[in-house]
Amino acid sequence: MTRGRIRAKLRHSHLYTFTCLRPQADGDVPHSVDGPGFSRIVYCNQPQVHSKKPLYYTSNYISTTKYNIVTFLPKAIFEQFRRVANLYFLLTAILSLTPVAPFSAVSMIAPLAFVVGLSMAKEALEDWRRFIQDMKVNARKASVHKGNGVFGFKPWQKIRVGDVVKVEKDQFFPADLLLLSSSYEDGICYVETMNLDGETNLKVKRALEVTLTLEDDGTFNDFRGTIKCEDPNPSLYTFVGNFEYERQVYPLDPSQILLRDSKLRNTAYVYGVVVFTGHDSKVMQNSTESPSKRSRIEKKMDQIIYILFTLLVVISMISSIGFAVKTKFQMPDWWYLQPNNTTNFYNPKKPAVSGIFHLVTALILYGYLIPISLYVSIEVVKVLQATFINQDIHMYDEETGKTAQARTSNLNEELGQVDTILSDKTGTLTCNQMDFLKCSIAGIAYGTGSSEVELAAAKQMAIDLEEQGDEFSNFPMRKNSNCDSWDNASGLGATEIELQTVVTSKEEKEHRNVIKGFSFEDIRLMGGNWSKEPNADVIELFLRILAVCHTAIPERNEEIGGFNYEAESPDEGSFLVAAREFGFEFCKRTQSSVYVRERYVSSGQPVEREYKILNLLEFTSKRKRMSAIVRDEDGQIFLLCKGADSIIFDLLAKNGRMYEEATTRHLNEYGENGLRTLALAYKKLEESEYSAWNSEFMKAKTSIGADRDAMLESVSDAMERELILVGATAIEDKLQKGVPQCIDKLAQAGLKLWVLTGDKMETAINIGYSCSLLRQGMKQICISVNPDAIGQDGKEAVKENILMQITNASQMIKLEKDPHAAFALIIDGKTLEYALADDMKHQFLGLGVDCASVICCRVSPKQKALVTRLVKEGTGKTTLAIGDGANDVGMIQEADIGVGISGVEGMQAVMASDFSIAQFRFLERLLVVHGHWCYKRIAQMICYFFYKNIAFGLTLFYFEAFTGFSGQSVYDDWYMLLFNVILTSLPVISLGVFEQDVSSEVCLQFPALYQQGPRNLFFDWHRIFGWMGNGLYSSLIIFFLNIIIFYDQAFRSGGQTADMAAVGTAMFTCIICAVNCQIALTMSHFTWIQHLFVWGSITTWYIFLLLYGMTSPLISGNAYKILVEALAPAPIYWCAILLVIVTCNLPYLAHISFQRSFNPMDHHIIQEIKYYRKDVEDQGMWTRERSKARQETKIGFTARVDAKIRHLRGKLHKKYSATNVQTSLSVEGEAAT
Repeated sequence: MTRGRIRAKLRHSHLYTFTCLRPQADGDVPHSVDGPGFSRIVYCNQPQVHSKKPLYYTSNYISTTKYNIVTFLPKAIFEQFRRVANLYFLLTAILSLTPVAPFSAVSMIAPLAFVVGLSMAKEALEDWRRFIQDMKVNARKASVHKGNGVFGFKPWQKIRVGDVVKVEKDQFFPADLLLLSSSYEDGICYVETMNLDGETNLKVKRALEVTLTLEDDGTFNDFRGTIKCEDPNPSLYTFVGNFEYERQVYPLDPSQILLRDSKLRNTAYVYGVVVFTGHDSKVMQNSTESPSKRSRIEKKMDQIIYILFTLLVVISMISSIGFAVKTKFQMPDWWYLQPNNTTNFYNPKKPAVSGIFHLVTALILYGYLIPISLYVSIEVVKVLQATFINQDIHMYDEETGKTAQARTSNLNEELGQVDTILSDKTGTLTCNQMDFLKCSIAGIAYGTGSSEVELAAAKQMAIDLEEQGDEFSNFPMRKNSNCDSWDNASGLGATEIELQTVVTSKEEKEHRNVIKGFSFEDIRLMGGNWSKEPNADVIELFLRILAVCHTAIPERNEEIGGFNYEAESPDEGSFLVAAREFGFEFCKRTQSSVYVRERYVSSGQPVEREYKILNLLEFTSKRKRMSAIVRDEDGQIFLLCKGADSIIFDLLAKNGRMYEEATTRHLNEYGENGLRTLALAYKKLEESEYSAWNSEFMKAKTSIGADRDAMLESVSDAMERELILVGATAIEDKLQKGVPQCIDKLAQAGLKLWVLTGDKMETAINIGYSCSLLRQGMKQICISVNPDAIGQDGKEAVKENILMQITNASQMIKLEKDPHAAFALIIDGKTLEYALADDMKHQFLGLGVDCASVICCRVSPKQKALVTRLVKEGTGKTTLAIGDGANDVGMIQEADIGVGISGVEGMQAVMASDFSIAQFRFLERLLVVHGHWCYKRIAQMICYFFYKNIAFGLTLFYFEAFTGFSGQSVYDDWYMLLFNVILTSLPVISLGVFEQDVSSEVCLQFPALYQQGPRNLFFDWHRIFGWMGNGLYSSLIIFFLNIIIFYDQAFRSGGQTADMAAVGTAMFTCIICAVNCQIALTMSHFTWIQHLFVWGSITTWYIFLLLYGMTSPLISGNAYKILVEALAPAPIYWCAILLVIVTCNLPYLAHISFQRSFNPMDHHIIQEIKYYRKDVEDQGMWTRERSKARQETKIGFTARVDAKIRHLRGKLHKKYSATNVQTSLSVEGEAAT
């Protein structure tokens, strides 16, 4: 058959849809799309019309940058001076240009310019990267119709509304297009929308039949048409419009629209006309900024800066008042200052005015109390910390080739303070790899394989039976088991805990590896044996439903000769693999039909059957089912349906419930075994019945307005009635590698875990058992509401019932006397609607916090976000949300920290996250290692920053008081300029980047160390004020020791005393040496970089002093040759420095010595053990310390083992008591005889 004849046939066949929204090809009534929201008019193949008003639309140029050439300077400066500290330094820099300034203008302006300039350069670099990315996109080439049937390449940014574009396979669509035709005769194409919605499955798009003749370049010479449609909007899944062509009007829907940034797949080429360009396109309409998140440390840092501002104002007021008093009462006696011939700055007659002027001087002079380089130093440190996270080889997933990514560096330290983790289940705890494991057909259960939950339960039951003294050998459990110890458990001794993982036989393992998605084992169905079963006709129908009722696309695999399936969900893919293995291979899809190759037929030869798709009623989260209306080769019409059993059972006819009781029993068993289930049903339709329904369906489809979707859903529901149950499927959603171990380690670290899932309660509970969130002996609190009661009793009565359940549960927990008792809260989405109400949510939260684990089932994406917000705001503690799908974006953005898993469900969760990892198990290292390190590094770094600035800044205040509040600085302007920027900045950065209290291995072996973060031991007010007190003490020692030493002592060999320049330089040298020695004492872990930065800073100071002193006196002033001629030859100078350094750091040294000896922290003990190599020489001690170093937990495998040990001890105690009683009785008996 020729191509033209195929097209002719297609044009005359009244093809219907794959979706509910497909318009009929002929006989459609034109729709009114006038009015608000429907003003867009597109003249196809006439882009010149849209080059001027009133039909001018935005260009296809896109920009995601924050700045441009014009706005960079004002916007970047505004961003920098939103920080209070920077605004303060800006004001002082301006005032430094006035006569009241105690310093030269350069010493105030240069540090500010350096810090602000560095931050702006960082902003510019990040924005430049975005700009380069934008330019790459804008410069991409697309084939555009230039006229006379000729196509040529144009950059994307030059494409205009109305242009006809040709897109080839694996290319992105440059704008939102109306599909006109494709390389397939029936006008369909396959599109990957992963960049838009995170879904990896391919979508089918199809052109209107009327445009199928536009099949090559030349046909567009005379092509004209008009599109009237909705205005630009962010809805990815809706589109309403009309297409006027050849004096006919055809309705348009989303199935004809190709969205920008989606990719053409499995199709040689398509032609389309541009409808929306640039920022009008739906993907750009959806681009929103992520919520701004700040860490708790950063918020507290602002409070500290406010405290220092208050201190600054207080000492400035003291200085100002002191100066006014001096000016009024003492200056008249200072004849050498000529008090009668002076300005308002020093006027004895106006002391108040002089005091006000001096207040400005003092505010500038003491400004060094505020660390100007703190913000930029923290930014540098956090970027470097994020780099280490990104490059951690232990968080690299070999299977996917993906590493961990810190998508924002602002929250690094927050990783070390997490209290509660809120996790998705599917794709997060589980692999999102679905294996077809069991099925129920015609009331008979098939499938002899065991799920991971079954095997774990069998193992637990075997242990329980063993405890009771039963015969273990009689228990039906696989003999072929293997014990995999935990990753880090090698060489830990017999007392260490090992997690046993039951695996199946070698043959089964190999079988699973060969057929991905199919783990079914039952000889009754395999190899065509199903045809010998008593209900072979029902089994055949069951398998045909699996092979026909779907939206998947087959892709031929040349290597194995079969097909791979691009399905909308992993569940659907596993159904098709199962159907293929049972002999019903889905092999081809066209716009109107699916083709199934059936192997096991009576003729003995494979037969390819065509099933015409009349309508496809797609799955939605609200409908929870999908149906295909098909016509088979005999002309019979069937409705094939699959969906949630709770929905399907309500739609069954009276004569369709033959297998309901048995199927329900099987479904419950499957749910208890942690399997995901779907029910399958069908209905045979008469031609007249279908025609009448289809007429109603077409009316609903061609209607326009807000109730269009509701009408379509109503008509679809009317068809999906009186169904006949065929059976049910059970597929296994496997746990990700290392999930139980990770949960156990996080529990030992003191973290709480809430699981929020859309799965039903039975499945979620059993996954909870398999990953040790639940265990035998744990008391389960199930908060639920009977759906029938909602209608009967009214909402208020239901709310009272739920509140009573919550109150009773809370009371039960409070009255529990067993300290080892553990509770688990389980609640479903319907009940959660009431529990999250304002008048009940705090009681619900209180109950959840009291429970060891919380599982929320059947929750919507919005409920996930609301639960996350409740935990975050209600507890006031740091929350972390982790998920992998688009439905997890809400909770990821709502939580303090959002972690996305770059898994099977696409990248939308990752794009919304703050950190991304490839597997849930990497969360252990991200928090317990990097979180712990980053928290301590940032906390110590900020405390040290305030310490050194207080130690330096207060010496200026003391000197001013010493000199009559004159506003005189003891230090040279260049010294002060270099203090924060050069001489003390690199050591503190090295502290923030490289400091380790313990190694990564020790962090994992001693998970309780993590609790130092949530308890905020290193950044509480006690520690902050302790460091401030240390700074105050150091400033007193540095100033007064130097004054005492140099005040009237002979300084030079000639007997001269030291001048102000010598005292100031000596004092500054003491500050540089003291604060750098202090940071050396603070560090627990040294690398060559830290040695270089700490001791190099002191060396740099001396090199600067030498070179500065060698410059002209016009530049160096009083510091001319001060080191060579004045300081270095004077022994008193070197003695003073040594004395001051020792005296400054002695109290800190005494404090940490006392603490380590009498009140050591956890990491102190570990450091001592490692230093004395006790971990190598005394393994028993090391193991004992490890067993102590975990938080008491009631979830995880460790909790299971602890419960088991308590149980065994109880049994032994009873046995021992019984033995003692028997012994005493026998002794008494002997005595009596």
